[in-house]
Amino acid sequence: MSGFSAALCCHIERAREWGQAEVRPAGLEADRNGAPLPADHPYFTRFVAWRRAHPLPAEDDGMPEGHAVRMAVLSEENAYWDRGMGVAAPGPGLPTPLVVAMGTPEQRERFLAPFRTTGTPRWAAFALTEPGGGSDTSAFRTRAIRTDRGYLLNGSKCFIGNAARADWVLVQANLDPDKGRAGQRAFFVERGTPGMTGIKIENKMGLRAYESVSFILEHCEVPRENLLGGELPARGSRSGAYGETMGALNTTRVGVAASAVGLARCAYDETLSFARRSGAISSARVRDRLEDMRRKLRAAWLMTLRAAWKADRKIPNVVDASMAKVFAAETAHELATTGMDIIGLEAGAGECLVEKLFRDAKALNIVEGTGQIQRIIIARKLVGLPR
Repeated sequence: MSGFSAALCCHIERAREWGQAEVRPAGLEADRNGAPLPADHPYFTRFVAWRRAHPLPAEDDGMPEGHAVRMAVLSEENAYWDRGMGVAAPGPGLPTPLVVAMGTPEQRERFLAPFRTTGTPRWAAFALTEPGGGSDTSAFRTRAIRTDRGYLLNGSKCFIGNAARADWVLVQANLDPDKGRAGQRAFFVERGTPGMTGIKIENKMGLRAYESVSFILEHCEVPRENLLGGELPARGSRSGAYGETMGALNTTRVGVAASAVGLARCAYDETLSFARRSGAISSARVRDRLEDMRRKLRAAWLMTLRAAWKADRKIPNVVDASMAKVFAAETAHELATTGMDIIGLEAGAGECLVEKLFRDAKALNIVEGTGQIQRIIIARKLVGLPR
């Protein structure tokens, strides 16, 4: 943690203590059960109380780090203990920057303020991905139709984090299909709204601690005031709601990269501990593989910090964020795989943390834009790959 402010280092230490005492055991419990912890699990109430007792240090507390760097450092530490539990944590989550950037003052107060004032665990969710279109946003088919009373939503969404327990889900839909992506807008669908049906919590290979939810929208009617940003033309310099969404995802890619680094660091530490405990570290081949793990871990972390540093200074970082996301996610999977190789039979017995990390790591190359999509983004920016 050298180079970071004392305030941030102190918060990281608190997060480390919380992670060891609470996050890791809860994550292992969810993994053993093969299902997310229920919304009324005592962990979430304890988490809300802990977060209130240990708020993030304010930026005016002599902190040289910008917001993106702080979030990267904390995401890395949290993912070390369990990345799935980080996603499962109560709060408004992924849609927050969109609501802050595009929401009306009334919407920001109505949909975000309750998370600041309650001690009860609450969630929100952002519904982008569809069965026929994940990374290809132009293939989205969810439609919004204006009515006299508001809007009717029809379509389906899949793998939406925490959607079944959310107070509201921010649903991306196309209000004007003739405009393509530029016709996309986002709508607040509150829990219990008629027409949001077929809610299913998916059974995942890894990251079992949080809900991945699929649902259907069948003539789901929402009022006018639930259109993000209101009925005035969408704000933003790129393409309205679509541009804001892509900008938000570019920011969260740095967070995913940091999470991948945290997971990779845990895989390295667990493998190194086993090698020392078992005597395998006496093998030159094992030492060489451990050195390779450490080198790639350092490279992934530096790439992630560079992308976050640029974001804080308003320097274009699309390429840096995509590179960090690709490299860190693949590094996490590679380090977990190497750990499985070194640990051997014990890793496949079902009680080894590295085996869990191996399953968890696979998802990080998929979420927030797959590795293939990130390579396309990089190629378009660097060598002019045609669209």
